[in-house]
Amino acid sequence: MASLAFGSNLSSSLRGSQNDDVVRAGPVPRYAKFLSLERRLKLRSCHPSSLKSTMSSGAVVARAGTEEAVAVTDPVADEEESGRVLRVGVICGGPSAERGISLNSARSVLDHIQGDDLHVSCYYIDCDFNAYAISSAQVYSNTPADFDFKLESLAQGFGSLSEFAEHLAASVDIVFPAIHGKFGEDGGIQELLEKYNVPFVGTGASECRQAFDKYDASLELSKQGFVTLPSFLVQGSELNELELSKWFVRNQLDPNSGKVVVKPTRAGSSIGVTVAYGVTDSLNKAKEIILEGIDDRVLVEIFLEGGSEFTAIVLDVGSGLDCHPVVLMPTEVELQVHSSGDVSEKDAIFNYRRKYLPTQQVVYHTPPRFPIDVINSIREGASLLFQRLGLRDFARIDGWFLPSSTNILSSSERKYGRTESGTLLFTDINLISGMEQTSFLFQQASKVGFSHSNILRTIIRRACLRFPYLASGNSVSGHLTGRSNASRLTEALNKSEGVRKVFVIFGGDTSERQVSLMSGTNVWLNLQAFDDIEVTPCLLAPSMESMDGVSSDEKDSDVSSRVVWSLPYSLVLRHTTEEVHGACIEAIEPSRAAFTSHLRNQVMDDLMEGLKEHGWFRGFDIGDELPMRFSMEEWVKLAKEVKATVYIAVHGGIGEDGTLQLLLEAEGVPFTGPGAKASRTCMDKVATSLALNHLADKGVLTIHKDVRRKEDLVNFPIPDIWHELTCKLQCETLCVKPARDGCSTGVARLCCAEDLAVYVKALGECLLRIPPNSFSRAHGMIEMPNPPPQLLIFEPFIETDEVIISSKSTNNSAHRLMWKGHSRWVEVTVGVIGKRGSMHSLMPSVTVKETGDILSLEEKFQGGTGINLTPPPASIMSNEALERCKQRIELIANTLQLEGFSRIDAFVNVDSGEVLIIEVNTVPGMTPSTVLIHQALVEQPPMYPHRFFRKLLDLGSLRFS
Repeated sequence: MASLAFGSNLSSSLRGSQNDDVVRAGPVPRYAKFLSLERRLKLRSCHPSSLKSTMSSGAVVARAGTEEAVAVTDPVADEEESGRVLRVGVICGGPSAERGISLNSARSVLDHIQGDDLHVSCYYIDCDFNAYAISSAQVYSNTPADFDFKLESLAQGFGSLSEFAEHLAASVDIVFPAIHGKFGEDGGIQELLEKYNVPFVGTGASECRQAFDKYDASLELSKQGFVTLPSFLVQGSELNELELSKWFVRNQLDPNSGKVVVKPTRAGSSIGVTVAYGVTDSLNKAKEIILEGIDDRVLVEIFLEGGSEFTAIVLDVGSGLDCHPVVLMPTEVELQVHSSGDVSEKDAIFNYRRKYLPTQQVVYHTPPRFPIDVINSIREGASLLFQRLGLRDFARIDGWFLPSSTNILSSSERKYGRTESGTLLFTDINLISGMEQTSFLFQQASKVGFSHSNILRTIIRRACLRFPYLASGNSVSGHLTGRSNASRLTEALNKSEGVRKVFVIFGGDTSERQVSLMSGTNVWLNLQAFDDIEVTPCLLAPSMESMDGVSSDEKDSDVSSRVVWSLPYSLVLRHTTEEVHGACIEAIEPSRAAFTSHLRNQVMDDLMEGLKEHGWFRGFDIGDELPMRFSMEEWVKLAKEVKATVYIAVHGGIGEDGTLQLLLEAEGVPFTGPGAKASRTCMDKVATSLALNHLADKGVLTIHKDVRRKEDLVNFPIPDIWHELTCKLQCETLCVKPARDGCSTGVARLCCAEDLAVYVKALGECLLRIPPNSFSRAHGMIEMPNPPPQLLIFEPFIETDEVIISSKSTNNSAHRLMWKGHSRWVEVTVGVIGKRGSMHSLMPSVTVKETGDILSLEEKFQGGTGINLTPPPASIMSNEALERCKQRIELIANTLQLEGFSRIDAFVNVDSGEVLIIEVNTVPGMTPSTVLIHQALVEQPPMYPHRFFRKLLDLGSLRFS
């Protein structure tokens, strides 16, 4: 029986659906899953009034420091209520440079809203404004480039945007636009939907146009009484140097060197933003933005010195056309530019890379470390701005807090934004905030009681209230009770006794630790879909020895004393492991914990003022938990005590070299992936080659290697080393990689002795990264191991023909794949899953490099970057060669005694299917757009992410059975 209830139990859909194009996401997660490990073990001894629990029908979350609870409706109401399934159309893509992020957002929306009561259809608009209905499987691609070239054969195209809008009007109840930037936030898609009377989530077209244009928005904010930043508009070819000079003088800036920010007015909050010095430089930067086609209206603003940036999510909890905006817990954005960074500290801005890709150059604090009067003013001002500009449903508003000592805006005494502690400026309005798994929307929502699913469904249900025929089916009978009920809590506790425990561990010290965080977060969120398991996210904290530069060999002896944190829901949602670790320490600091709890209660009170009027709102489902700290030894014993299965998502280091596996094996704790022996072999690339040497007559080849000590490379003459290596390996160019590290860290192509000198210098100086184009041949950023490896492998660089995806905008033959095929070898990556001795090869993927000759960490794992072709196009490899390739991949997996799952990287001969092994990764990336998900979706029947990760978990759970 379908239900429109948010808190209804949807797990049956997970067990019953085999629909290729429909993802059946699970229920809103039960809050009991997120209690800290220690607290769960002591749960029975706690006083009932202090507990926080959720039953399958909804959530009961007690507020910190009180017995009062926000409760959900009686489960009987769910059984009796029969409602129609809400059909939601999610639209992603668009013409802006943020279309890769748009795909990430759409994927996240799809993952967290689909259920028995809500069906999602996916749509994509390409750079040329062509619209397509795409399968949900395409949303899990790394980038639009993964499928752009095959849209005409795989997707349903529409002859025009008008035809597309007519289809939406007939096929969906409401549209959720997930297009960022142009056509998504500038009123373009909204105008189209309004014209054809298609209901949609978010702000209307005319209000979007005004709010999206930074210059027009600034004028309107000033008119509405807000403090605004002095700015100058450069428009089209009107590069008025005299007027800009006067503006510099008027704002007490030196016309020759005054520091300003130059940015497009209509390109979102990150694209094209840069720093300039003086009038001439400002006009040159503005001209570049115009010539690049980013925008023909460019804004020059004063560079704010000494201030702190913040961002705040606004959620409308009103009814119908009545707006009731509530600002969630704001986030402070702290830039931390290190000496090893690729930009100087004086030019640091919160740009596209810092916002969307993992980097240690930015840290988020939720709530901000501002005085309470400033936070209250941010919330009050953002709410007022939301109303004054006519925004709807939700938005993200960015701004700056300038302490009282900053006198840059002395002329704004009577405008809104002045506080006793300083001045507030609201600078950017984001109509469709990013919705990646760890985005500001989910960070701030989780701090005040919303899971991913709950906040997204709340936004959608609120939007439905504007449309009478949707609002009528949007109400489920229910009530809110005043406080928790001890008998109901006891019943929930008893039900959880048979639930299997799962610990997902991620983090560590290696240069792949940020990918590990993305992997662990993704696995944790996907496994929430299942009611029979209780999943706890755990952080392997960075070791102090690593931070002090001690080698990994010295650390291994003290692994049992390494720190592991069990994490509450909200602390997982960060961009870097350093940030998660810092948030753990900050969270348990008494005054900070009290401050956060007070603010949380305040925001939840504000939310409930509006939400209590809506029968469909089933309560908050994330509680106010603190992290718990364990030694590795304690953590392993705890896993054994509660009979948990450990899902390993620690890439490189102790997570992949057999160390963690050995600890778990010793205690009989089941875990995912290969055992200690196979892990140790595969981590050592030389040992891997030796283990496979005897398979040459079966079509499995290995690459000749030469191993050198770092000490020898640093101390011996580089020309002599280069001569020895090229002669011994009989090649002109080399590939260098650490002997025992991850799949992309420290890997580089060297074309001459000078390249080797650059690489060896980076090792000697312990650089964290080698900047782009440091070698003789163009390449991207190269992440380096930290600390530097003691052993390095040199191999002949294998030449393959470049695979090129042409763009429709530059090629009249539409999106096409081009490959010359002279060398007959292509690089592939292949997942293998199964039990030891009977491993199954998934469909291989051809990897396409965007910059240089080596795939970067970002291209492999970060959504919005990199291209993977799954399956390999028939124009590159025949089905016969593909099958032979898969057979050889399975032979490799079984020879190495792999089990559970792994990923094998290799070169494949497209004619014979011969495999030239590169390396084996026993803890492969499990990020939202990882290639393994693409490959699982090609299986018959397709395995969507939650089912794929559950299969891997179940394989691990059977290890000792």
